[in-house]
Amino acid sequence: MLVGRRMSRDVVTATPDDYLSTAQARMWLGGFRRIPVVEDGQLVGIVTDRDIKEHWGRLERTKISEVMTDNPLTVSPESTLEKAAQIMLEKKISGLPVLEQGRLVGIITTSDVVQAFLDVLGASVSGAPRIDLLLEGKGQDLSSASKTVAEEGAEILGLGTYRDRWGKSAVCYLRLRTEDPDRVADLLRRKGFNVLGVHP
Repeated sequence: MLVGRRMSRDVVTATPDDYLSTAQARMWLGGFRRIPVVEDGQLVGIVTDRDIKEHWGRLERTKISEVMTDNPLTVSPESTLEKAAQIMLEKKISGLPVLEQGRLVGIITTSDVVQAFLDVLGASVSGAPRIDLLLEGKGQDLSSASKTVAEEGAEILGLGTYRDRWGKSAVCYLRLRTEDPDRVADLLRRKGFNVLGVHP
């Protein structure tokens, strides 16, 4: 999934000559934790709620240019969400401006990434149970598991795999639309799958 499909496009910005009080008001009104700083259509910095807190009491006489982070890290609309998430995790930041041909076109935040992750898992659908399987035997793969689920008339809303903590076996998760997840799990067991759990 690409950043361009998940970023916020209506970006509230400030200029280097604005005072921190202006940034603080815009953050408060929009519920933001950061605001990109733009000059002549170009991104020149970013100001965060941490900058506001560090200069509390001097907001009306401190210009954004004095405290902003110059040349902040950015991504493009064509960047993957995984890349954006890795940057945010490694740099301990919660948002990235999105640039296209040098112009600010959006912002992507940890909240956007988490929501995308929930959507991929199918967890955004209320009441959709999840079944976890360990794929460790011959013929045990996503295709076989999907066919087994279809036999029971259940609909797969989200699926994926990841390695267990030892890195030896693939764990598969299936988010389903079904009235009887236990029945689906029983059929998977009869087909030889190691069902790790059923989560309502």
